[in-house]
Amino acid sequence: MSGRYDFDFVAIGGGSGGYNGARVAAAHGLRTAVIDGARPLSGLCILRGCMPSKTLLYSAAVLHRAQQGRKFGLRIPVAKADFAAVQARKRRIIGEFAADRVKSLTSGKFELIREPAHFVDPHTVELAGGRRVTSRFFLIATGSVPNVPDIPGLAAARAWTSDEALDAAVRPQSLIVLGGGLVGVELAQYFARMGTSVAIVQRGPQLLRGHSPESAEVVAAALREEGVGLYCGAALERVDWKRRGFEVVFKQGTRRLRLRAGRCLNALGRHAATSRLNLAAAGVTAGDDGQIDINRHQQTSVPHIYAAGDCSGPVEIVHIAVQQGELAARHAAKVKPLHPIDYGLLINVVFTDPQLATIGPSAAKLKEDQVPCVSASYPFDDHGKSILMEAKRGYVKIWAHAENGRILAAEIVGPDAGELIHLFTGPMAMKATVHDLLRAPYYHPTLSEIITYPLEEIAGKLS
Repeated sequence: MSGRYDFDFVAIGGGSGGYNGARVAAAHGLRTAVIDGARPLSGLCILRGCMPSKTLLYSAAVLHRAQQGRKFGLRIPVAKADFAAVQARKRRIIGEFAADRVKSLTSGKFELIREPAHFVDPHTVELAGGRRVTSRFFLIATGSVPNVPDIPGLAAARAWTSDEALDAAVRPQSLIVLGGGLVGVELAQYFARMGTSVAIVQRGPQLLRGHSPESAEVVAAALREEGVGLYCGAALERVDWKRRGFEVVFKQGTRRLRLRAGRCLNALGRHAATSRLNLAAAGVTAGDDGQIDINRHQQTSVPHIYAAGDCSGPVEIVHIAVQQGELAARHAAKVKPLHPIDYGLLINVVFTDPQLATIGPSAAKLKEDQVPCVSASYPFDDHGKSILMEAKRGYVKIWAHAENGRILAAEIVGPDAGELIHLFTGPMAMKATVHDLLRAPYYHPTLSEIITYPLEEIAGKLS
């Protein structure tokens, strides 16, 4: 270590990417620090993202099952939400997760500096109190913040972001959700199941842009059945706050529509939280949206400065942020061999009911890349375990290479899809074929055994 620097490795941000980068750097002998001025600590996933949203969604799912008791021959006279109790449970659980992360951050394996910082040159950051900290390597892992697009009235209308929606103390009677992506559809279903009248206004032609139209329509059909209004292909014109609530004006085709609700949720995406870092002083390049440019080793345009997680992309997924932070630390520590992240194994999960999960490239990407492949699917409404569960929406679809049968991708929309998709993660990492997966036993009756049907169909096409 050169004596001219205070540290070997400094992570700016103590969330999933920054914490895990610091943990690995310290484990490899680098003198390490984490700089994070957030109050409280723990990062987006624990405090305002994955964990609180999935805690609330699970409560809503239990309520929904109870309300569907007649389907199972059960008499449940009353099943309704205690909104305050649901929120109290969430706060307790998230508090435990956050306390565990804080314990890790303050374990003494690295120094924790509780002030915001910005760059003054490529090897130096200045803290809010004026102290300057130097380091051989930096890892930027500052996450993301909700996006507020330039829609007339939106910025001034006091619309919720996901932060406020997840912490709502009182259930709104009505809610307009702007955006039909992952955050929008998950929170729309949560509030609808808790008793709120909900409508989604989506700019694109389908919900869940980036997913296949077929899988998105399965989720859309479930939302419509539960009373959620869906307005896709909407051109938002303005959002207004009026004395009795919100008014959203948009065009759908040739029609101009107005929706009114007590609350409005801005779920129109997020952007990198890098505006306060003074990246220019460090020479780090970023796009117009603030997202930092990186190479396959997480290096920015300045080789000793790395970036990981939402602030660098290419996706906003926690396990990817963890992998990226760890990769950056190993690269800085000159660990060999070094394996860049394989985005061909990218997993996505949407925690609606039914869930939607994918692994690997989309069908459109496989076609664009002219990959010779065969595919097959099988529906949950013809599968024993899902039928007895009254969980009959959706399907499993698998793509395999046409020449050697190697599994290339899978898409599951249906019960527990987020769990079932992991039937493919290990095999795909090991480049397994359809025939390899068919050699494994699958217990009956389980949801997992449904994958044998498309596997057998593909095997037949390959023979």
